[in-house]
Amino acid sequence: MEWYFIVAAAVAAVVVLLILIVFLRAAAFKPRKEKVYPDTVVKCDEQKAISDLAAMIRCKTVSDTDETKEDFAEFEKFEALLPELFPQIYKTCELIRPSKKSLLFRWKGKDSSRCRVLMAHYDVVSVEESLWTKPAFEGVIEDGVLWGRGTLDTKGTLNGVMQAVEQKIKEGFVPENDVYLAFSGNEETNGYGAPAIVVYFKEKGIRPVLVCDEGGAVVENVFPGVKEPCALVGIAEKGLCNIRFSVQGNGGHASAPPAHTAVGMLSRACAEVESKPFPVKLSKPAKEMFDILGRRSTFVYRMIFANLWLFGGLLNKICKKSGGELNALMRTTVAFTQMSGSKGMNVLPPYAEMVANLRLMCGDTVESAKQYLEKVINDENIKIDVVYGMNPSNISETSGEAWEKMCAAISGTWKGVIVSPYLMLACSDSRHYGEISDHVYRFSAMALSKEERASIHGNDEKIPVEKIIQTVEFYLRLISQF
Repeated sequence: MEWYFIVAAAVAAVVVLLILIVFLRAAAFKPRKEKVYPDTVVKCDEQKAISDLAAMIRCKTVSDTDETKEDFAEFEKFEALLPELFPQIYKTCELIRPSKKSLLFRWKGKDSSRCRVLMAHYDVVSVEESLWTKPAFEGVIEDGVLWGRGTLDTKGTLNGVMQAVEQKIKEGFVPENDVYLAFSGNEETNGYGAPAIVVYFKEKGIRPVLVCDEGGAVVENVFPGVKEPCALVGIAEKGLCNIRFSVQGNGGHASAPPAHTAVGMLSRACAEVESKPFPVKLSKPAKEMFDILGRRSTFVYRMIFANLWLFGGLLNKICKKSGGELNALMRTTVAFTQMSGSKGMNVLPPYAEMVANLRLMCGDTVESAKQYLEKVINDENIKIDVVYGMNPSNISETSGEAWEKMCAAISGTWKGVIVSPYLMLACSDSRHYGEISDHVYRFSAMALSKEERASIHGNDEKIPVEKIIQTVEFYLRLISQF
């Protein structure tokens, strides 16, 4: 039996060594030394910033996939308001209109060989007024809070950009390189406003060295074990795909149904897909986020993130079970959103369908996602069609001048935050800029609570006035480096 004790001792030694390695790697997995940026003091016209945003909110610029349903007079009202609020920009900058839903200002610098782009969109999603505590389009300011659709998404950002540029022009500041202010009026409908601007840049041979658009924010309690506020900067965004699953049935009376009805087949397919999620893909944005924030976490989580080679399977199981944002960072997600069948309760449907909304992980494509679903469902009776799809964006760099400028402006505005790359789960206009720039950063210059983030596209969207001011201060710091 000596061999048994030898093997047991060897196994025990390996286990002890493995535990030691895990603990040592976790102990060494500590925050890296942070770069210290010069503290730039800035001050803006606070009352103007607040009142101007309130005026913008009063323009009911609700976009629709069917433009005939839009109130174009409200868009004209918004465009007429801007020169009243920002006369120096209209006097100094060239206004270019690549499309009727594109506003592009060129602020000429000392050297036009390089340029930077500050983005936002001025269209908003619709509201259900009866569910709001305050009117959505009256720009009500009460108890230090501005209420209204667009305060966060993204007239608040547009206001921050315009306030900062207007002030810098008044101060006589001339940027070293050209600065473009790029605003679209149909981002919420995946419209042509931003693509038209990118086409203009391509035709002119312009490749921005920095692009800043909406995206992450300064948030708290979003990463396990990290208590400090984190400024999440999206360096890529997931793709989007809507897929229709349909079954042709024979119809007929429900009193004598076949073994499997059209709705039943679709239900089985839905259950199959939900029980077999897409495989984990640890993208560059997620890796860098885990590396930066994982080092700030508690020791247990540091053990996991420092030893993903060992605990990757455990993390996968945690993500599968919990769902939500952490799971969405790790894989292509599928959300079944619509299903339809017969119009009669006692009638078998001659046709039934369901629709799923997919958010594609970096490395996946519309076609590869469709093929995966076909393989999982494995039912020739179910037809699978792509209704609409776009692949994930390019991944931007997190080193070099452009990234450092973003970090400096963020660190100067929100003291003590941890700046981290992340993968943006939603879509934005900035995805189009991947064709012309390797430095596209998605950061909504605000500190947003969980409640405030939930109000985006929801009810009671609002912003504390001090956050309006901080947004302006961020852009003042960023532009001062241009």
